[in-house]
Amino acid sequence: MVKCVSVLGSTGSIGRQSLDIISRLPEIRVAALTAGTSVERMAQQCREFKPKLAVMATQEAAEKLSEQIKDLPIRVSWGEAGLIEAATIADADCIITAVVGMVGLKPTLAAIRAKKRIGLANKETLVCAGEIVMAEAEKYGVEIIPVDSEHSAIFQCLMGSEEKREVKRLILTCSGGPFFGMTREQLQTVTKADALRHPNWKMGAKITVDCATLMNKGLEVIEAMRLYRMPLEQVDVVIHRQSIVHSMVEFVDGAVMAQLGTPDMRLPIQLALTYPQRVNCPVDTLDLLTCGALTFSKPDTDNFPCLALARACAKAGGTACPAMNGANEEAVAMFLNDQIGFYDIYRLVNQAVEEDPFLQNPTLEQVLESDRLARLAVRNNF
Repeated sequence: MVKCVSVLGSTGSIGRQSLDIISRLPEIRVAALTAGTSVERMAQQCREFKPKLAVMATQEAAEKLSEQIKDLPIRVSWGEAGLIEAATIADADCIITAVVGMVGLKPTLAAIRAKKRIGLANKETLVCAGEIVMAEAEKYGVEIIPVDSEHSAIFQCLMGSEEKREVKRLILTCSGGPFFGMTREQLQTVTKADALRHPNWKMGAKITVDCATLMNKGLEVIEAMRLYRMPLEQVDVVIHRQSIVHSMVEFVDGAVMAQLGTPDMRLPIQLALTYPQRVNCPVDTLDLLTCGALTFSKPDTDNFPCLALARACAKAGGTACPAMNGANEEAVAMFLNDQIGFYDIYRLVNQAVEEDPFLQNPTLEQVLESDRLARLAVRNNF
């Protein structure tokens, strides 16, 4: 079990749930908290958890926070430099990376080089620069423990199986999002409010929209490839509407192991903090007698083409993945601002990937440039 934690993105959904778990584990202290511009919520968290450092995204937000907590012995910083400082603060032995998007990449690399355990909830880190991140983790002997429910499930199913050659397939489950079963014609008229009504999970707006387009599952395919060093052909997706089976591993002897539980992110968050121990968790226990039938089906990539696009980018490798991710972040932001329609997300992302100069085996600087160019392409093409 870790002793002291920095939570990057503490005011978001995963960040708040992480702090809920930490509040129930008196052995764990909080070293640093970071947030975007949610000053009021950050001030409340500072009063409850008393970190040494609090970081906001902007100088203006940092100044407002400083005023609100001026009676506390907490240093306030802001921007990328502050985020990296929170990720490398000496007291912390674990970093929960719960920020959304590419902003999580540099702090994660900095934390790895500082030899912190990584509780990884920021999938873009591995999607965009997975080879670089995993190579650094191996170099510095750092544990990367996934916080996403699907990758935590795989992590748990692989416990005790050190030989990757024993694994035949990783099987990621997918709820299908709020638009499961809808036709292309029906999807033409869906709204932001419709997309944000996930049937099983309460999450941030960006990831909820990604679940609606199935891009989230495409990102998770790439993340699984990087995290578990598996080729694309050995990572599959099945629709599982109930979100009870969080993912599965098929072994070469035909055995399939699955991790089941109620849809509550606090369980994988807690495991990332307490591993290799398991302790009591506040989530509801799964009752197999009342949870209903468990069903599985094939994803509809005709009406939800983002999953197929993500797999194509995973196959291409190189800068295709950061270009796709950057374009998707930009397009989803436009959708959430009511600037584009649901299918415009796929159109703009696909177009940006096609236009982005492709490089195999990119450096970190080339990954960041690919991200920048893809975002620019989305803005120019919409």
